[in-house]
Amino acid sequence: MGMMMAVSFTRYGRLYYLDPGEHSPKVGDKVLVPTEAGNEVAECIWAPQWVSEEVGGLPVCAGIASDDHLSRDEGNRRRRAEARSVSKRLIKRHELPMKVIGVDYVDEENIYTVYFSAPHRVDFRALVRDLARNLRARVELRQIGPRDEARLQGGIGPCGRDLCCATFLKDFEPVSVRMAKDQDLPVNPLRIAGACGRLMCCLKYEHPLYGEFRATAPRTGLAVDTPEGPGVVVGHNVPADSVIVRLNDGGRRCACSKASVCAPRKAYEAEYEGPVDDGGED
Repeated sequence: MGMMMAVSFTRYGRLYYLDPGEHSPKVGDKVLVPTEAGNEVAECIWAPQWVSEEVGGLPVCAGIASDDHLSRDEGNRRRRAEARSVSKRLIKRHELPMKVIGVDYVDEENIYTVYFSAPHRVDFRALVRDLARNLRARVELRQIGPRDEARLQGGIGPCGRDLCCATFLKDFEPVSVRMAKDQDLPVNPLRIAGACGRLMCCLKYEHPLYGEFRATAPRTGLAVDTPEGPGVVVGHNVPADSVIVRLNDGGRRCACSKASVCAPRKAYEAEYEGPVDDGGED
C-alpha cells in the first residue's frame, strides 16, 4: 500500500496526483508541486490517504508553500492576467480571427505561452513581435483544438457536472457514433456532443460498462421471474445495474436489479444440469 494526495492549480480545475512524501497537508493548504519550470503552488484537494494498490511514478510533494512562494505565485497570476488582456487588445488591433484561451508564464526564463483557437491557420508573426515588445519577454503562440479549448476553459457538461476533460481525463481518445448506439442514446448531435462540440468523452470510457452489462443481463424479450412476479424484459438501465420488466399480471412495468432477475435462473441451472423428467414411474 502507498499514500497519495490530489492537488489543483486552479479552483475546480484538473486534479493532479502526488506522493505526499514526509508531508501531511490538509485540504485547502497550499503546497509545492515539482514541474518542468520548477516548484509551483497548488491547492490540496484530497488530503494524503492510503490507497489499496501501490502507485509508482508519482511526483513527490515538495512541501508546504511559504509566504515567499505565495507572493511569487500571486505575482505570476497578475502577469498572466496582464498578458491575456494585452493579447486580446493586440489581436483586435491586428484584426486576426483568434480567441485567447489561456496564458502560461515561466518567471525564471521570462517566457509567456499564449494558447489560442482559430478557424484556420493564422499568420501571427507581427502579433508575436508586438506582444514581446509590450510584455518585455519572450512570447510563444500555440493554436489548440476544440477539445483542448474546453479543457482549459472548463465548464459544466450536459450531465450537470464539471467537464471530465477539465477535471480527471488525461488524454483524449477516439469516440465514435457506434458507441452512442451501443448505449441506446439518440444519434442526435445536440444530445451526444459535449461543450467542445465533439462527441462526449464519456461515451468512450463508459462503453466497456455497457458491454459487460449486456454480457450478463437477460436480453430484451426474454421471459424472466422477478420478485414481483413473472414478466418479459423490455429494457435495460445500465447505470442503475437493473432491467425493466413488463409483468404478465396487468402489464405493469417494474425496475429490478440484474442480480434478482438472473439469480433464480442461475440457481436452477446449477442444481439441474439437464431437463427434469418427473412423468415416469419406477
